[in-house]
Amino acid sequence: MEPEPDQLKAAAGGGHRKHLAMIERLSKRSSSAGAPPSDSSDASPVEAFLSRFAGAKLAAESALTACRSSSEDDATASLAAAAAAIDDIDRLIAEASHALPPYELRAALATAGDLRTAHRVAASELRPKKSFSFRNKNRNLKNPPQDHVTASPPQPPPPEQPKPSLDVILPGFGFRGKNGATFVKDLRVSNDKDGDFTLADLVSCEVYLKGKCRALYIHKMRDCRVFVGAILGSVLIEDVQGCIFVMAAHQIRIHEARVTDFYLRVRSRPIIEDCSGVRFAPYALNYEGIEEDLKDSGLEEETGNWANVDDFKWLKAMQSPNWCLVPKEEWLQTVNISEVHEQEDDS
Repeated sequence: MEPEPDQLKAAAGGGHRKHLAMIERLSKRSSSAGAPPSDSSDASPVEAFLSRFAGAKLAAESALTACRSSSEDDATASLAAAAAAIDDIDRLIAEASHALPPYELRAALATAGDLRTAHRVAASELRPKKSFSFRNKNRNLKNPPQDHVTASPPQPPPPEQPKPSLDVILPGFGFRGKNGATFVKDLRVSNDKDGDFTLADLVSCEVYLKGKCRALYIHKMRDCRVFVGAILGSVLIEDVQGCIFVMAAHQIRIHEARVTDFYLRVRSRPIIEDCSGVRFAPYALNYEGIEEDLKDSGLEEETGNWANVDDFKWLKAMQSPNWCLVPKEEWLQTVNISEVHEQEDDS
């Protein structure tokens, strides 16, 4: 006999409460011990993950708190420590995603997303503020006083405050704000190797990244083609349309993508939210040395997860209408970029 809907809701609620209780218990244990508890030999994979996760979460929260109560130099150091702790969380989730129950995975991803948002807010608050100026008042004093009373001229509206730049919001080196450009970067011989990388505000561009980086952030791209070697941790993609992405990573999360194809090799299941018309196919990239880069990043094996997509905004049992697989006859042929030479902008 199939369970009633109320029974399913009760079971889901119980599972969520169990997760929160375990996280709280492990967090208290971490704070009392002063360090993340070590994995015991008899702990289950989920318990071992939650133990390490609680320690990394506590480290990130402590560093973010220190940002708000420190001098500028100390706050910058705390911000970097928070970023490192959040990267550790991303790596933990990616490594354990195949063994975690769905509700544990969703809760962990939500916590990581909240911490990343808090880190961006803290980073934007550290931007240097403009010094106060009396320029408007001094300009008025150049006019001699009048003997008779006159109406004050209407004051222009205050200038619109600039929005935080993407250099502050999105971490790492990268390519930003170009139209019709071609970018080629070999991270194996770059000062940016093994760090975070960002692609933002690109239109009709082609991007080729050889080698590996720690994390990749992609924001607001239109009609672009992006080919990436190996990402040691996670990829976050937001607001893209009409693009093609070819990449290998441990974890890939996609927000607000429209009519875009993804050719992936990924350790955990790709996650989409608020997407439509997105399609998925297997990784299709080659260059000299790619096998070594994939092996060093723990991505040498094809898991098949490119076809196992989780749509977090589609809760029904049936297939989500927001994504599908690229028909095999439409797959890209493997793209070889061995002879693509490094450049940053041809515009």
